[in-house]
Amino acid sequence: MFFDLNVLLPTPTALTLSSTQSHKKGKQRQKALPGGQSTTANSPAPPALVFSLAQVAAIEARIDILVQLGYTVLALTQCVQSKVDSRTHVDWLQGLVPRLRKRQGVAILKRLTVLLDEDSDKGNGVNAQNDTLLSQYDILSLQPTTQTSFSQACLTHSTPSPQTSHIISMPVTLPRLPFHLKHTLIRTALKNGAVFEVAYAGAVGAETERRNWWGGARELMRVTKGKGVLLSGGTSEDREVRAPRDAANLVTLLGIPQNLSHAAVTQTAKSVVLRAQSRKTYRAVLSEPRLIVQPSGGTWEWRNLRHNSLHLSNQCSSQPHLNTLRHSSSPP
Repeated sequence: MFFDLNVLLPTPTALTLSSTQSHKKGKQRQKALPGGQSTTANSPAPPALVFSLAQVAAIEARIDILVQLGYTVLALTQCVQSKVDSRTHVDWLQGLVPRLRKRQGVAILKRLTVLLDEDSDKGNGVNAQNDTLLSQYDILSLQPTTQTSFSQACLTHSTPSPQTSHIISMPVTLPRLPFHLKHTLIRTALKNGAVFEVAYAGAVGAETERRNWWGGARELMRVTKGKGVLLSGGTSEDREVRAPRDAANLVTLLGIPQNLSHAAVTQTAKSVVLRAQSRKTYRAVLSEPRLIVQPSGGTWEWRNLRHNSLHLSNQCSSQPHLNTLRHSSSPP
């Protein structure tokens, strides 16, 4: 099972909505917008973003290419600059996903990426006030471009909460990384379950982007030792798409082992999807702990209990997001 958690989409067409003034004084008529948002008469109406038939056909063709190359889990990405504003934000993925053709064995997820800059240091909108808006997306990610935003992404936004951002996208195509990769920040983010994303689109783009990509990606691999690195596409053209094994082989040129490069498109991406589901649970708990009481009978009951405990332990070890079941009793 291979994952591509960064499928870029073309910019949808903007349709201007006009607000209606109510005749009654002090009351305002609300207009419904795509994505569950609303606007009043006194507030400016944000544009409704709608994909045309040609754009939907192009998206369908991109998905067909990815599926043919072997990807089974895809995340459609919507990017927001600086801050998530509930008054102007429109979730145009909500209207796009139902229009896509159903494919057997292929999962389509919705992802929101916030591009953090200097204006985001005072607030990026990824907080409890926008919990309803953020809950519409399956995966949240941040792309910091300053030292302050990178520190906030590693320390604050990676902690378990309904607004947890499990992906920290690295701007490796810039001439140089705009922040220092401090070991304390990297270790804290990895301990909280966040991963650092590298899009291979820069490695197959223009000459300047390729040069910057190799320098930035090599620096990230040096600090992380290849652990907790997510490899995704992030391509804007069909000719730049690569098969998952080809992308994994590309990462091995950065000096990391082959097993870690393979995990960047399989196990690491799978853990991100599983951890992203914890945003909708209490304190990131996905399963209810079960108490197993040792019976007072003979050997057969104890062996059966031991078999069940071993089965549960294997499940917990194969799924790190589950709580580990510990037994305080010992065999008679």
